[in-house]
Amino acid sequence: MKINNRRDFIKKATLAGASAVTFPQLLSCSNESSQKSMPMSDIKKDNSLKSTLIVPKNEGLKLTGAFLDEISHDIPHQNWGEAEWDLDFQYMKAIGIDTVIMIRSGYKKFITYPSEYLLKKDCYMPSVDLLDMFLRLADKYNMKFFFGLYDSGHYWATGDMSHEIEDNRYVIDEVWKNYGSKYKSFGGWYLSGEISRATKGAIETFHEMGTQCKDVSNGLPTFISPWIDGKKAVMASGSVLSKADTVSVEQHEKEWNEIFDGIHDVVDACAFQDGHIDYDELDAFFEVNKKLADRYNMECWTNAETFDRDMPIKFLPIKFDKLRMKLEAAKRAGYDKAITFEFSHFMSPQSAYLQAGHLYDRYKEYFNIY
Repeated sequence: MKINNRRDFIKKATLAGASAVTFPQLLSCSNESSQKSMPMSDIKKDNSLKSTLIVPKNEGLKLTGAFLDEISHDIPHQNWGEAEWDLDFQYMKAIGIDTVIMIRSGYKKFITYPSEYLLKKDCYMPSVDLLDMFLRLADKYNMKFFFGLYDSGHYWATGDMSHEIEDNRYVIDEVWKNYGSKYKSFGGWYLSGEISRATKGAIETFHEMGTQCKDVSNGLPTFISPWIDGKKAVMASGSVLSKADTVSVEQHEKEWNEIFDGIHDVVDACAFQDGHIDYDELDAFFEVNKKLADRYNMECWTNAETFDRDMPIKFLPIKFDKLRMKLEAAKRAGYDKAITFEFSHFMSPQSAYLQAGHLYDRYKEYFNIY
């Protein structure tokens, strides 16, 4: 019995040893076969391949406007020079964007152009006159340029928008004299204060600044881009993605009816940001926005955010289907124009985010842009 056990042991050990020798050889052969079938030098993208969409194409409102976010609150700077900006204007033009909006001409001490007035208030001298560059590029590519007003930061600290009037009295006059009257692309004004609801001083501030913009520029159009106080209207610096205390559609309509009533004679369009409500709420809020705009003879735009508010990392380019659903809802509601915040970071093929260029490609496929 012991002899048989010893023989079995030796037999098993011999077989195990043979396996140990054979198995690496098999792996080696397998690896060699794999390497021969697809050398690294042969790996390349097949640009002839297109996504097979199972939803109808071209059912959304096309983007025709884009913010230029050169003075940002919470998005990393890409440090582009004029060559990169020139290329980005080409990418925008290729998909039908005809309007660019400088989101703000300054925030606190950082400014986009050498403002004589703001430099005297201890703002920092910019290394490049970005306002002049954007206007030249808008001229070059036959786009309309909207100038975003100065943001002192006092409103964000106090909740009172009336703080923004004083500095912009000088900025508006200065910019029109030195830039607006000289460039054919200077097509309007963006009143850059962002609100969601009945904010202290908002109606008076929008009205006063809108009046001055129109007076100095012989009536060029103005617009605002507020947000809807929905479930995703949370602080960007926080860790939560949603909140329970949100505005109802009825309350939203009541508050914005009052705001539109007070500003419609000097504000031509309203582009609500679309990222603060859930995707199944889009139709209800969009329908109200369009109804209010029509009531006051204002244009109803959508600010289609191309960054994702649903991710714990703030902020990354949005999933294409989310952008598609928002643009489709805007078209169903009969909106007049779709602009985006913000092309250069979240949709441009030369963005610091690799997935931004993929969003650009998916957008082109959906709208049959080749």
